[in-house]
Amino acid sequence: MTSIYGIDKRIEKPLSRDKKTVIVICLVIMVLYATVIGSIYSNNTRLSDVLPAFREALNSRDYSKALDMYRNIHAQIVKTNPEDMDKVSKERAILLEMESIVDERVRSIEDRIRHNRYVPGTDDRAFLEQMKEMTGASLSLWLHDLAEEFLLGTIEKPTLQYIFEQIGDYSNVESYATPLKKEIDSIEIARGDVQEAESLFTDNEYIEAAIKFEYVMNVSDGFVYTYADRRFKELKEVMYQPIMDQCDVLLDNLRFYSAEELLSDMAHLFPDDQKIKAKLLEATSNTELVEVYRGQIEVICVKHLIVDKDLAFSATAGSTTESFYLTSGEFRSILESLYSRNYVLVDVHDMVDLSNSDFLLDGTLLIPKGKKPLVVIIENLNYSAYMNGKGFCSRLVFNNQGQVSGEYINASGQSVVGRATEAIGILDAFVETHPDFSYNGTKGIISLSGYETVFGYITDADQLDDRNAALNAMSMPAENPTEEEIEQNRIKVIEIMNKLKDTGWIFASSTYGFINANDSSMEVIRNDTEKWLNQVSSLTGKVDMLVYPNGNFIKGSDPRCVYLKDLGFRIFFGVGSYPYYAFGDNYLYFDRAMMNGDTLRNMNYSRLFDVESVYDEARKKKLPS
Repeated sequence: MTSIYGIDKRIEKPLSRDKKTVIVICLVIMVLYATVIGSIYSNNTRLSDVLPAFREALNSRDYSKALDMYRNIHAQIVKTNPEDMDKVSKERAILLEMESIVDERVRSIEDRIRHNRYVPGTDDRAFLEQMKEMTGASLSLWLHDLAEEFLLGTIEKPTLQYIFEQIGDYSNVESYATPLKKEIDSIEIARGDVQEAESLFTDNEYIEAAIKFEYVMNVSDGFVYTYADRRFKELKEVMYQPIMDQCDVLLDNLRFYSAEELLSDMAHLFPDDQKIKAKLLEATSNTELVEVYRGQIEVICVKHLIVDKDLAFSATAGSTTESFYLTSGEFRSILESLYSRNYVLVDVHDMVDLSNSDFLLDGTLLIPKGKKPLVVIIENLNYSAYMNGKGFCSRLVFNNQGQVSGEYINASGQSVVGRATEAIGILDAFVETHPDFSYNGTKGIISLSGYETVFGYITDADQLDDRNAALNAMSMPAENPTEEEIEQNRIKVIEIMNKLKDTGWIFASSTYGFINANDSSMEVIRNDTEKWLNQVSSLTGKVDMLVYPNGNFIKGSDPRCVYLKDLGFRIFFGVGSYPYYAFGDNYLYFDRAMMNGDTLRNMNYSRLFDVESVYDEARKKKLPS
């Protein structure tokens, strides 16, 4: 016989206790699951209603209700453990949306107050004030930002005062606005200094900016002090690595005096920094006591150096080679003599302040105590075709160590690269061995024309006619570089120039065509100068010195010289065997002593060196007895 469920009653058995327990547990789980699902559904349903209700409360101007809704959501989030924040992700999203809704309206009211002189109506005032912390924090931050704008000069005092008048007495703003309003006058006083500091910061004049911010902090308190202190700390974070990199460049290029000054400022700003202390010690170990110098300044001038004496002094080279140039050995001997006589290389720019375009101001030339100032000029370093095959270098290049060197073709037709082949490399190496021969890493002046090439490279298509005419006269094949090759030449020349600038060299003009300036008309001067500015200055950067070819200078009052001065040329070099300089009307003039075969034989340079110990025995012409 079966039961109503189709089970034979003869085999039907009662449930065991374990089975009953399992059934009960399953039923409990099902009930709990249903409860949780119901709770989640109910909570989600409740949350989905919050934002519409919040908007409705705002629209109906029930700001108290809207604020309560915001606070309830905020409270749920605050009481949640940080590790459980994912459980209230929807609440957090709702909170952000509430704040966004309120902020949008606040921004709109603020904009109208500032730009339209809006006086908040009853409802806007109720909204701004009754939403308590939701609007109070935003309004307080706005007032703070406006005070910063006033400090920085992007909003004026009447507008700022008007805004404070409109919202400064709100209950949720008053505690912040009232003391800040009292500082408006002190903020106004500090505007000039703060804006100057910010301008210096923007221009990467970090040390000057730091000094100015420190000054502001020393004379201010309250809002201005807090602002300056914050910006000072930000400045220190930004400036540290660039300034340290700059110090490394200065030290690497033997500019110990500049490095010492910069690192001393850094040591003041970062008193506990061990790297700064170590670098400062390196700098101070290579500097001496300095003094202001007021006397005459020796200026010597050389051209390309003779590398291969056999070629240079052969019959095919011509007499001009023997007359107008030094050998590399003679130049080195001159440097050794000058060093032994306590000369030190200086930058003529230290003598004069060129910051005003209308007049010169005296500068302060400092040199190590007991030294005598010296300026070295390498004139017209362009490498004309007529020098090929006469024992000179043909161009400047980098050697394997990245140092600027001369390249020449020896008698066997092989390319030889070396620092000892040209005055630049010889002087660089000499200063490396005798760093006290240079004040602050200064090397010398390199003057350039644009005729044929720059440093031996065709850098403009305009040079081709002159270059090929010179090559043809030397029975050499023409050069016809493509535009791309000319551009690559320009890039190479700029790389060499940048290296030279970094290592203490300065550039000057020798006019574009190496012309006799004094015998040239205004039209010739103008055309020549325009070509130099367009073709050579585009490589060198701004230049303020002109080395007159062969010393044929133009008087400072001459309209042609006035034209040159108006273009920024304000330091001029003529020729003279003795040291001489003079300040004129918005210019500074120097004589330069030429160093070559003729002058070694005919000029008395005994104050500088013993000519017999300098003069190369390979020269065909001998010293007069």
